[in-house]
Amino acid sequence: MKTYKNLYNRIYAFENLYQAYKQAKKGKRYREDVLRFSENLENNLLDLQKELMNQTYMHGNYRQFIISDAKKRLIKAAPFRDRLVHHAICNVIEPIFDKSFIYHSYACRKGKGTHKAINTLQNKLKNMGNVYCLQCDISKYFASIDHNVLLSLLSKKVADKKVMNLLKIIIESDYDIINYKGNKAGIPIGNLTSQLFANIYLDRLDQFIKHDLKEKHYIRYMDDFLIVHKSKDHLHLVKENIKNFVEDVLYLLLHPKKAIVFPVANDGVSFLGFRVFDTHKLLRKSTVKRFIQRFKVLSEEQFEKGIVSWCSYAKSGNSFNLRRSISLQYVIGGLF
Repeated sequence: MKTYKNLYNRIYAFENLYQAYKQAKKGKRYREDVLRFSENLENNLLDLQKELMNQTYMHGNYRQFIISDAKKRLIKAAPFRDRLVHHAICNVIEPIFDKSFIYHSYACRKGKGTHKAINTLQNKLKNMGNVYCLQCDISKYFASIDHNVLLSLLSKKVADKKVMNLLKIIIESDYDIINYKGNKAGIPIGNLTSQLFANIYLDRLDQFIKHDLKEKHYIRYMDDFLIVHKSKDHLHLVKENIKNFVEDVLYLLLHPKKAIVFPVANDGVSFLGFRVFDTHKLLRKSTVKRFIQRFKVLSEEQFEKGIVSWCSYAKSGNSFNLRRSISLQYVIGGLF
């Protein structure tokens, strides 16, 4: 496996920090912490660069809040200058890891996303006929990521000790528990780096399923993953192998109620907010209900931006009449 050295100076290079600043402020330029940092931008970037160069950088405290989506989630938002550092890190190390990810890992990757994951699943259902599905997710995934395991996985490609020290600072900037192995565990959901770390962590599972178990019809979107196969008995054996692997190697647990084998023919597969069949895709009722609840509390400007985004998402399924009804109700054009 190829390792990469001399990465640290690329992270703190002024051009990379300035690019990271532009990325971090996108959509947030009028927030108080962004405006404050931007007022004296060059000096603030130079100060941050000096801290990174001298390895005196320390991560700030998180702002915490709860969002309600499919379930309540505790989001931890880092200060703006730390989010800038997260972007600077990802700009350098993400391409190194991404090119070794399996093709059918779809979360938080350029050129991937929910639509492609759903379409891939539907194409498999069309081509395979009558099949069963093993669908799993990880119990409390982000809160359970073991710091020692994560650092070990990162070090397999990153051979720059200064970068590894910086990654350890980010990883240990906040954590939820000491797990049953006696290790620190948990990474903040709100960090850009956490999305990358989460993909790197479960890439170990991807490689096991694809190369050790040799499963051809495997799809993962973050910690929601599935395998389709002709044999129900085969999938039950695979489920047991996966369960043992995530417990013994990754120190994770499969969600006890969301690791199931079922026939696809009658009810399709519930995946990423849709119910997917071989011939069509339907928005789940719970997805529509969450949409309505979420958008009741938004300002007019936020609502119009959000509804355009949501309708674009909903287009993946058979939802024309629903989107038309919503569009007419709120007198918003151009959604179709």
